[in-house]
Amino acid sequence: MAAQPLPMDPPRRRGADLAPAVAAAVRAALDAHRDRLGALLPILHGVQEALGYVPPESLALIAHELNLTRAEVHGVVTFYHHFRSAPPGRRVVRICRAEACQALGARALEAHAMRTLGIGWHQTSADGAVTLEPVYCLGNCGCGPSVLVGEDELHARVTPAAFDALVEAARTAP
Repeated sequence: MAAQPLPMDPPRRRGADLAPAVAAAVRAALDAHRDRLGALLPILHGVQEALGYVPPESLALIAHELNLTRAEVHGVVTFYHHFRSAPPGRRVVRICRAEACQALGARALEAHAMRTLGIGWHQTSADGAVTLEPVYCLGNCGCGPSVLVGEDELHARVTPAAFDALVEAARTAP
């Protein structure tokens, strides 16, 4: 008796299993950058700019469209600290870890931040308000330790008390 062929799943449209907002963001980034040399990084930046993170479920579509393996795309996303694989909190707080800020007390500020928020790097507080991220120079070297809240609120000479005030403001911000 001859073996019966296995039924084949119908061909699926690439990205059909993605949430509509995710699919739209990925398609927009692909359309804007796919023809560039080294298109992967601009595409990942575009997705993160649109969504706040690079959803793990989007990697297969990006890989397919760029003729890469999913592992290659995943490797880039996980190599660069800038990329997130989960939605960030309402506010992202970045503490400078460069040498100048370390010399001015950044390590103690990092420890205070993690203890106060109850999280580590690249994690979000339980209330969803704050994501804590390291950054390796904010260009504010003489005024460290420096903290960036959001994309444009640079704070200098941040003490633990000043950090707590910044976090409280971030928690109450819309």
